[in-house]
Amino acid sequence: MEVYLVRHTETVCEKGICYGQSDVGLQQPYDVVFETILKQLPEDAILYSSPLQRCVLLAKYIKENSKINSIQEDSRLLEMHFGDWEMKNWDVIPPDDFTPWMNDFVNVRVPNGESFTDLHDRVIDFMNNELQTINSKPVIIVAHAGVIRSILCRISNLPLKDAFQNKVDFGAVIKIEL
Repeated sequence: MEVYLVRHTETVCEKGICYGQSDVGLQQPYDVVFETILKQLPEDAILYSSPLQRCVLLAKYIKENSKINSIQEDSRLLEMHFGDWEMKNWDVIPPDDFTPWMNDFVNVRVPNGESFTDLHDRVIDFMNNELQTINSKPVIIVAHAGVIRSILCRISNLPLKDAFQNKVDFGAVIKIEL
C-alpha cells in the first residue's frame, strides 16, 4: 500500500517556541506551498489528518482540489504533548526538567506531557487499527514531524532514539510502502 506522509507547512510561531499540541495557525501565504504539496499526491486516496488546524487546513485543501471525498481526523496523529512546556521558548525551560528529557526524550515524559514512546504508541495503534483495513487506495496522512518520524522509525526498524536522523521539513511529502 502506498502511504504519503505529509507534514504541515510553517506555523505562525517564532523559532524556538515549543508548540507541540497547541493549536497554532499557519504562516501565510501558504497557497503556493499547498499547490506544490498537492502535485506530489495521488488524485484519489484515503485522507487522514491530525485534528490540529495546521494539519486540517492543508487536508481540506487536498480534499477540495482532488477526488477525495472526506477527511478522517484522528487524535492519534497529534504531535507530542509538551505539557508544561507548551508555548514556551525552549531557552526558558528549567534545566532540572529539560536535561533529563534531553538525555532520554524517548522514555522521559515532559512534565504533564508525553515521552516520545507515548507518541509512538499512539501512532502504532493508528497504524495497526486503521491502516491494516485498507487495501484498495493509497493513503495520505497529514501530520507532524514527530508522528512522521515515529512512522519512519517503525518501518525502517530505526531505534526511536535515532528518530531525528529522519529529516522532515515543513511541507515535506514522504512516500512509503506498507
